[in-house]
Amino acid sequence: MKKAQLVFIPSPGVGHLVSTLEFAKLLINRDNRLRITVLIIKFPNTTETDAYTKSLPILDSLNVINLPECSLPPNSNPGSAMAALLEAQKPYVKQAVSNLTTGEGQHGHLAAFVVDMFCTTMIDVAKEFSVPTLVYFTSGVAFLGLSLHLHTINERDNVDSTQLLQLTELVVPSFANSVPIKSLPSAVLLKELESFMMVYWKGLKNADGIIVNSFEELESHAVHSFVSDADLASLPIYPVGPILNLEHKTNGIDGSNDTIKWLDDQPTSSVVFLCFGSRGSFNEDQIKEIALAVENIGVRFIWSLRKSPPKGSMDAPSDYSLFDLDLILPKGFLDRTAKIGRIVGWAPQTQILAHHATGGFVSHCGWNSTLESIYFGVPIATWPIFAEQRTNAFQLVCELKMGVEIALDYNVEFNGEPNYLVTADKIEKGIRSLLDKDGEVRKKVKKMSEKSRKTLLDGGSSYIYLARLIDYIVNQASN
Repeated sequence: MKKAQLVFIPSPGVGHLVSTLEFAKLLINRDNRLRITVLIIKFPNTTETDAYTKSLPILDSLNVINLPECSLPPNSNPGSAMAALLEAQKPYVKQAVSNLTTGEGQHGHLAAFVVDMFCTTMIDVAKEFSVPTLVYFTSGVAFLGLSLHLHTINERDNVDSTQLLQLTELVVPSFANSVPIKSLPSAVLLKELESFMMVYWKGLKNADGIIVNSFEELESHAVHSFVSDADLASLPIYPVGPILNLEHKTNGIDGSNDTIKWLDDQPTSSVVFLCFGSRGSFNEDQIKEIALAVENIGVRFIWSLRKSPPKGSMDAPSDYSLFDLDLILPKGFLDRTAKIGRIVGWAPQTQILAHHATGGFVSHCGWNSTLESIYFGVPIATWPIFAEQRTNAFQLVCELKMGVEIALDYNVEFNGEPNYLVTADKIEKGIRSLLDKDGEVRKKVKKMSEKSRKTLLDGGSSYIYLARLIDYIVNQASN
């Protein structure tokens, strides 16, 4: 039996890396003809991804290689820093893949590259080895359609960031409703990131197929738009999600067991979980507004509150000390809410969302978090912070009707400054509507939760797309 070797190149961020590794595990569990080598690229001087790569099972069919670290040009914006990092890594990728192809018998025949949505420049390297490149897209199908549409209207109609800013909304084939301009990612509206975005979008179109972490039942309009839109029909997509990291329990951090024990004592669907992703943090004024809202409602809560990294650094947020918490929260808040709430630093998100006591999730609407929340049947109150989170928030509230709004257009700029302060009364209103026991949103999320669990089982749409994808890969290996 001929083995097919895949080379995976994930993006350096935790959200992208974890999702990619889960997808790699899904593939090798599904078909024992596949072997996967994951080439890990890291941002200089960061260790946040180490815990995940070290926790991987040691398998013959899954091999992880850490590529050498490269330095980045000083003071570059995120777009040019990423482009420089990938360019610097190309020789190392080439070398690693050459080593694999020389030991073909033991590694299997090189069938394809699977690269993260931000790593499409590696298509050049795949071409040198005469193999196709599949993109692993860690956001949804509607957002993929939006990205490709923005590239099309730029090339075809010369619609750039300046023109977009003059519009109020945009008709996009992958969305059933017009998308407000203020729901677009801020990177799309920044002149200085335009050339990076154009290269990134073009890279998606250069792929031989796109694997999407979503599923047809969730995004049926978007999936069908790829078949019916002449511009998109030539690009095969494989929605094979939801791909979630459900086993990753405590990340080796103390305190998470206390949180779960505390949840065990709370009534079903009574607790609001506030958590803003691996990169989410707020300034002091905003923290006080959240505290005020939570205390006014008197709701049971778990709040993952993180400290912003120093300005200009690429570090992830860190945890506050108890002394610092006392300083930034309203005076006496911790004492007054001691019986009904828990303030934690890093939180075991999947365990909390899976718990029967969790009734709502105030979230930044990162795509992984959105999929987890739907999987566990927990409705979301939207509070996007950056990247494509505003678009996800719009999709949840206005397209899918599976979220309630706290904010739809909140955004933290690249300099770390938010575009406005979300007031306590707005937060309060969102949380109250989130906890509506008979609300339509809750019913919809519960229904979709069942579908998200069935789609990867035999006969489900994601199961069928995954079979198609594996056929494609195995055919490449036997050519």
